[in-house]
Amino acid sequence: MDYDSQRSYEIRSEVDMDSAGTQQVSSRRSDIGIAPIVPVVLSGGGGSRLWPFSTSDTPKQFLPLTGATSLFQQALIRIRDRTSFAAPMVVASARHAELCERELKVDGPHARLILEPVARNTAAAVAMAAAAVRDMHGGDALLLIMPSDHLIDDVDAFHRAVKIGEQAARAGRLVTFGINPSSADTGYGYLEVGVQIDDVPGANAVATFVEKPPLDLAEQMVAGGRHLWNAGIFLFRAQILLDEMMVHAPDICRAAVAAVSSRPFEGIRLLADAEALADCPSLSIDYAVMEHSDRVAVVPMSPGWSDLGSWDALASLVGAGDPSGLVTALDCDSCFIRTDGLQVAALGVRDLIIVASGGRLLILPKGRSQEVKRLLSAMDSLAA
Repeated sequence: MDYDSQRSYEIRSEVDMDSAGTQQVSSRRSDIGIAPIVPVVLSGGGGSRLWPFSTSDTPKQFLPLTGATSLFQQALIRIRDRTSFAAPMVVASARHAELCERELKVDGPHARLILEPVARNTAAAVAMAAAAVRDMHGGDALLLIMPSDHLIDDVDAFHRAVKIGEQAARAGRLVTFGINPSSADTGYGYLEVGVQIDDVPGANAVATFVEKPPLDLAEQMVAGGRHLWNAGIFLFRAQILLDEMMVHAPDICRAAVAAVSSRPFEGIRLLADAEALADCPSLSIDYAVMEHSDRVAVVPMSPGWSDLGSWDALASLVGAGDPSGLVTALDCDSCFIRTDGLQVAALGVRDLIIVASGGRLLILPKGRSQEVKRLLSAMDSLAA
């Protein structure tokens, strides 16, 4: 059932912390107003495609890859305007709890952190966040799902797209944000733009999803002008998402809701129930819900976005110069060289990616950095 886009709600209580960091529930009532947009920052990924800088202990979202601040901190800055967004909720691996808390300190005690004892992909992560937000703010609250490791250069353009998406989401749509493709990249999923949604200029139905196509198909789709890259950023009402998940992925929905409903927040943290998640299927939110639901809408945007999903992607953004002062390159052409401590010297090579971190060195041709996972699997096999 769709609700009026201006339906009001009441926050029944607000969770505060006493001086010992213990959860306290205040009976203070908020003013009546439009249900909030709660940013949900997904931080469960291991960032293996940017090995060796990014590791399972310190994935890429916690690294300052494109500037002085980490990608995680940049994501928080993007949604810091409290006139537009509520305090963020982060879903992350339990092993990264301290890293997340360090980044969240600037948001004070109202930020929330759901910790996963086991990884179950983005469908379970989003469902846990939706259940927690529904309990805190009501089922009409909007969830703005954002990966913690993406780059967005034009924040104003991003906010304009969110405003368009908000209209569709309040009307009951599951909104995804599509990027106007700059090339036929096979590392992204694609969305085929369908008919415009009535009364929401700038938002369209999604006709089809195409997951990481071969190059010839990607070239056809980009040339046709009807396809967008799937950015993995979503906006929807908490209850609508849970309702749709119960239709298309009920096992994931039940497990995820049970994992958070039986656990209280301690300070800003909630450790999800490992037993409830033990048998939860591991699927992305795209596969579990978005590709099956008839409620999906897309808002195109061009905010200078990158998922920084490979060394090739990072090289195209930051250029060839290495800021460490530890690289000497003579007669080299079109090479990307990075180091965080090891001195690197290269002579007479071309079209290479060379990355050194600690005692680890990666060398591969440009254009093949999407295959780093394959290389890590081979290394694991040798170590076994």
